[in-house]
Amino acid sequence: MNQPKSYRSSFILLTTLFFLWGFITVLVDSLIPRLRELFTLTYFQAGLVQFAFFGAYFLLSIPASYILSKIGYKKGIILGLLTMATGCLLFYPAASYRVFGIFMLAYFILAGGMTILQVAANPFVAVLGSEDGASSRLNLSQAFNSLGTAIAPAVGALFILSDKIKTEDEIAALTGAAKDTYLVAEASAVQTPFLGLALFIVLIAVIFLFAKLPKMISETSTGTYAEAFKNKNLMLGVLGIFFYVGAEVAIGSYLVNYFLDMNLVDVIKENGLMKSIAEGILNSGITENDNKAIVGVFVTFYWSGAMIGRFVGSYLTRIMKPGKVLGIFATIAITLILISISTTGLVSMWSILAVGLFNSIMFPTIFTLSIDGIGDLKPKGSGLLCTAIVGGALIPPLYGYLTDQIGFKTALLFIIICYSYILWFGYKNSKKSVSHA
Repeated sequence: MNQPKSYRSSFILLTTLFFLWGFITVLVDSLIPRLRELFTLTYFQAGLVQFAFFGAYFLLSIPASYILSKIGYKKGIILGLLTMATGCLLFYPAASYRVFGIFMLAYFILAGGMTILQVAANPFVAVLGSEDGASSRLNLSQAFNSLGTAIAPAVGALFILSDKIKTEDEIAALTGAAKDTYLVAEASAVQTPFLGLALFIVLIAVIFLFAKLPKMISETSTGTYAEAFKNKNLMLGVLGIFFYVGAEVAIGSYLVNYFLDMNLVDVIKENGLMKSIAEGILNSGITENDNKAIVGVFVTFYWSGAMIGRFVGSYLTRIMKPGKVLGIFATIAITLILISISTTGLVSMWSILAVGLFNSIMFPTIFTLSIDGIGDLKPKGSGLLCTAIVGGALIPPLYGYLTDQIGFKTALLFIIICYSYILWFGYKNSKKSVSHA
């Protein structure tokens, strides 16, 4: 890090945003198994949670860029944070009244705020110092994004999944007072963490309000979206981002249910090391926790693998062609999924968790390969690539639908198709050297 001292506090502030949206994105996954039981949802319906969340990226990425051009990046960041806080606050009435539609609206508003932050924070970090250090700054910020995704599953297991949830029949069998008590406790399990998040986000917004951030130089681009759509490699990259985000989110969203479907709770309880890991993260005896929490703590390894792989991948892309590294990582991810499909028990569990390690460099590498050499079209290309994050809205419910029809393991073949496209895109760009300035 060689940015001037005057930029250091600005960089730290902006990096908290990367951590924040990584943390919240994965925390959403912790609610999916709970919502399935609260509202008696199919896996397809549960996947619609991700549709509401990531659909915001598709609808709002380009409008967010327009808004930022009008109000500036600092005000845009504050707007994004306050929008996120509003989404978090909506979880309170959604949990109180047990209305699934309000949950969906809350997710959409939360993701809308995160979309504004994504569009604003990436270019802001890039200008906080010399051009040759831009890549280093972005990599470091993204590492903290991965830190947020690594911590979130443990937090979700502790605060959202830890208590036992009754079925609709069990709730109906409760007496009036007992039913009211149970429903209040259920609402609180969701309300408390999101109220805390809302307060934390508002605090960050206040800090940004008074922070002295450097002025952004307005981008002047003669490129148009019509020209961007004609760039073949850029559009192939948009599809690559679509498949990558969709596959990563689909796996992460259904890991808890996948592990429960394989009856891994008993396997974990009977294995000394696995039991100690679960008890260490949960900070309590394994018998005191719900089955979802017991398997949920291991989802941490899926997302923390992405953090570790990002540092390793950052080095590998300096000594090897980025496209080649992308192809290698995609090949290994496919192999690990095939191992999980064809095995059971801890082998199946750890092989699917290890996919997270090889997801690490995919987003930034696809992104960089896609916009490299397109000149004035880069701002428009970045907007299109960010819009492709909608893959996280479409692929998870499709995977959930396939799971309802043919089971988890067979449905994973659909995810392999996604990674196969990324493998092809990496191979296609395997001779391309990307400048890091």
